[in-house]
Amino acid sequence: MVWELGFSTLQWTKALHVISVMAWMAGHFYLPRLFVYHAQEPAGSATGETFKVMERRLLRAIMNPAAVATLVTGLMLLGNLTVEEWSEPWLHIKLTCIVGLYVMHGLMAKWRKDFLEDRNTRSHKFYRVANEIPTVLMVILVIAIFVTRFG
Repeated sequence: MVWELGFSTLQWTKALHVISVMAWMAGHFYLPRLFVYHAQEPAGSATGETFKVMERRLLRAIMNPAAVATLVTGLMLLGNLTVEEWSEPWLHIKLTCIVGLYVMHGLMAKWRKDFLEDRNTRSHKFYRVANEIPTVLMVILVIAIFVTRFG
């Protein structure tokens, strides 16, 4: 079913979507970087305990609400697409990357819990590589939307 959003509603939905995506992606870029530094600290150290607070606040206060807002506004925008747009490759590429970002979000929540419980077994090098995955997904998303769709 196509939602018939009025001009101002559609524009506000797009604006809120971009804002929430930006906040969510900021968390995707920063949380694994915190993990890189946290993994270099001994369990129970004062610095490690500070990282636990920073990681919790970033995930719960910024990333989780931004992920929900991104999903809600994204679904509203999807509901406004035409039948023809649903068959276009850019949309399938975008949706695949979005699933990847939500998987990464879930993994980061799990990794944060491992750090919280002093059960992290991964090295800082692992988190350096993990830190690149959201960047790659974002680049593919932007190219799919702006080059493939509007190109």
